[in-house]
Amino acid sequence: MTARAADRARYDRATAHLDAPLAIVDLDAFDANAEDMRRRAGGKPIRVASKSVRCRALLERVLAKDGFAGLMSFTLAESLWLARSGFDDVLLAYPSADHAGFAELAGDPKLAAAVTVMIDDPAQLRLIDAARNGGREVVRVCLELDTSLKLLGGRVRVGARRSPLHSPAQVADMARAVARQPGFRLVGIMAYEGHIAGVGDSVAGHPLRSRAVRLMQATARRELALRRAEVVRAVRAVAPDLEFVNGGGTGSVQFTAAEDAVTEIGAGSGLYVPRLFDNYTSFSGRPAALFAQPVVRRPGVGVVTVLGGGYPASGVAGPDRLPVPYLPEGLRYDPQEGPGEVQTPLLGSPADDLLLGDKVWFRHAKAGELCERFDALHLIEGDKVTATVPTYRGEGHTFL
Repeated sequence: MTARAADRARYDRATAHLDAPLAIVDLDAFDANAEDMRRRAGGKPIRVASKSVRCRALLERVLAKDGFAGLMSFTLAESLWLARSGFDDVLLAYPSADHAGFAELAGDPKLAAAVTVMIDDPAQLRLIDAARNGGREVVRVCLELDTSLKLLGGRVRVGARRSPLHSPAQVADMARAVARQPGFRLVGIMAYEGHIAGVGDSVAGHPLRSRAVRLMQATARRELALRRAEVVRAVRAVAPDLEFVNGGGTGSVQFTAAEDAVTEIGAGSGLYVPRLFDNYTSFSGRPAALFAQPVVRRPGVGVVTVLGGGYPASGVAGPDRLPVPYLPEGLRYDPQEGPGEVQTPLLGSPADDLLLGDKVWFRHAKAGELCERFDALHLIEGDKVTATVPTYRGEGHTFL
């Protein structure tokens, strides 16, 4: 029996009393992935990206482990909810225009002490000030550095379009704008190198493309390490009490941790290891989060149909954004239909061994987005469900 077949047998036994659709997290795999991330971080703390987990119970579980400290959230409403729930170090990783949320933040000393917001433009300071509604608490702010690699005088850009702050001078100017504005305190710098941390460099069947990605990433790492160090020096000249410099992501943990200028790593997807993280030479993990759909039809030889399953991930539309049939091994989509909202036909010889009601296990393309589809996660240890915990959705929250 292969390792994957053994996993399927465990998951089927553990959930035999549960009807699909359902979602699970294999805690043995989750914990092993956390340990691998901690090892790769080389002693620097990992700030957990909540959007890649979206389950309070699992956020609490990983933060209880050595090597993990703080959360990186994705909306202001989520940040405030997490802070009210007892998480005392929440970095909002994206700028916000949530006026009501900023009023709540500026009016509550507990929230203001726990939550740090992201800015990259003086206009965002003015928006926050206008939203205070009488709140006088000092708002903690973090500056985001644009990590993109610019070549040929800026005519070629590699990396996400995020912050407008690219050069050390631009970031230092923004730090001075914060220092001049009463009611704010600059506490951190964040730089997410998505073109390094979030792009696989070993794509099956594409050796030339994989080599090109590796060359690009090596160039980008060298350029960013030098520029990030210069940025930190320039900002510390303005704000010597800077608390943290955050960088990295699941795919670049060890590389970013090696930079002296970086004090902490941001990562989260590596806990679940969705399918987009299969194509890396820098690390390998164990798939920990899966979902199951029930077989509801047997249209013919070599074909079964499962209920639902059309859960595409965000990003540029393409086959890599689709979930993949994972267990039993050997199933594939019908190219004329793909995964559907209500039903999904699957092809392959394993279909002939599946009966109505049997579970087919899938892996989502991204990590936390799976939790937008399910109210609960069934936590599996060995071949038993040892707990069932709500996702954000199960607690009545869909923050985006």
